Amino acid sequence: MGYLDNSTITVDAILTKKGRELLARGQNEFQISQFALADDEVDYDLYNPEHPLGTAFYGAAIENMPVTEALTDESQMMKYKLVTLPKGTARIPVIQLGQTTVTLSTGMTLPIKPATVNFNSGNQSFGYTAILSDSDAAKIVATRSAPNQSGASVPQFIGDNEAAQSVTVQGMEFEITAKTQLNTARTCTVLIIGNETGGRALLEVTIKADTISGIANVKESTF
Repeated sequence: MGYLDNSTITVDAILTKKGRELLARGQNEFQISQFALADDEVDYDLYNPEHPLGTAFYGAAIENMPVTEALTDESQMMKYKLVTLPKGTARIPVIQLGQTTVTLSTGMTLPIKPATVNFNSGNQSFGYTAILSDSDAAKIVATRSAPNQSGASVPQFIGDNEAAQSVTVQGMEFEITAKTQLNTARTCTVLIIGNETGGRALLEVTIKADTISGIANVKESTF
C-alpha cells in the first residue's frame, strides 16, 4: 500500500486488466461510462468542533490525512462508497426485507424481495447485490433482473476463507434454497446491498439438519 502526497490535488487512476485490454486494442472500445467515489481513508472522528483556533480548523486533521493509492482489487478498497441523493433529501434510504431471521428445512426455498423505503424509486435502475455467506448451506439465484443489470457491483469485504464460500448475485428479487443432506444444522447470512443508495439489510438463515440423513450416518458409524 502506498500513499499519495496530499499537499497537492492529485487524481490517481489505474486500469484493471480488462481496462488495459480494451485500451490496447485501439478501436475506441475503452469508454469510461461510470465511476465511483469513496472515503475509506477518512476518519471522521478526527473532526474537532472544540479546536482552539476556531471553525476553520475543525476539520484540519482530516484534511491533512494521506490519501490511499488506487488499487485494482475491489475487495481491498472502496468499502465506503459515496452516494448522490437529490437536494433536500431528508432521510437516508433504508432497505427492508420483511424479516431479519428465518429457519428453513433442507430443500426448502424462500423468496427474497428487497424494498427501498424513504426514497422514491430507490435502486430501481441497478437493483441490489445479494451475498450468500455459505454456499455449502444454501444456494441463491436472482429471480428478477434489474433494468441495468451489468451497471453496478458492490464488493463484500470478508476474509479469504469466507470469500471462498460466498456467492454473489445481482438483481431485483432473489430466491434462496437450503441444501439437502445436511448432517448438522447450519447458519448463514444473506446480505442485501442497494447498488444505488448503498443501504444494507441482513437476513440470518438457519437450516435444519436432515434428520433422515443424520440417522443413516449414525448407523453407518456404529459398525
